[in-house]
Amino acid sequence: MTQDLSPRPGSAPARRRVAAQARLELRTQLRNGEQLLLTVFIPVGLLLFLTWAPLGDLGDGPRVAFVAPGIVALAVMSTAFTGLAIQTGFERRYGVLKRLGSTPLSAGNLLAAKTVAVLAVEAAQVVLITAIAVALGWRPSADAGGALVLVLVGTVAFVALGLLLAGTLRAEATLAVANLVYLVLLLLGGIVVPLSVFPEQVQRLLELLPSAALADGLREALGSGQPPGWPVSQLAVLAVWAVCAGVLAARTFRWE
Repeated sequence: MTQDLSPRPGSAPARRRVAAQARLELRTQLRNGEQLLLTVFIPVGLLLFLTWAPLGDLGDGPRVAFVAPGIVALAVMSTAFTGLAIQTGFERRYGVLKRLGSTPLSAGNLLAAKTVAVLAVEAAQVVLITAIAVALGWRPSADAGGALVLVLVGTVAFVALGLLLAGTLRAEATLAVANLVYLVLLLLGGIVVPLSVFPEQVQRLLELLPSAALADGLREALGSGQPPGWPVSQLAVLAVWAVCAGVLAARTFRWE
């Protein structure tokens, strides 16, 4: 019986295209030393420093109870927004995205593949940060469902924001803006500084930032020294960011 070797033109199913691209994205991230600095060493370093250094009032209970959820939010932002935006921006500059655009991989497929790769990296980040935080005395509550949903929705929001930058700005501008936004959200987005230190009117505005919604939502979901609750308002904020940024990214993303 002879084997049929006749060509069968046509693209692979969408899920296979996304899976193949996600594997490529993951390998690229793991081989990038700058990405490892952004996704591992900075969050872990801040976790240790903010837990041990008696800087500022972080509320009742051990300092790590406030710091750890914020560092998880920082890890998500580092991977899903800053690192992704910079990597994609330079891929666009050097023609990588142009070549991908000539394949059956659509912009939606690329967004999905990058999101899957980011989630894989984040899973390792969360495990590492949680293990270190527990060793430092963190005792999170058992309500992990709300925290998981927050991380997933927050990841989609930050990935969409990252691709919105990378798909519309030049690589150098993406690098500058992504780093600037990273610093602003780090300092003003409820990650390392409690929003309660700001005036009430300013606090209400800062609560609408995706970093603040993710960090405070994780603190609420995981307890942080008080009974855990389902972070409905924070989820709503992140969902709005995810939908709006996703629609804008899909409409404005340019392959070259």
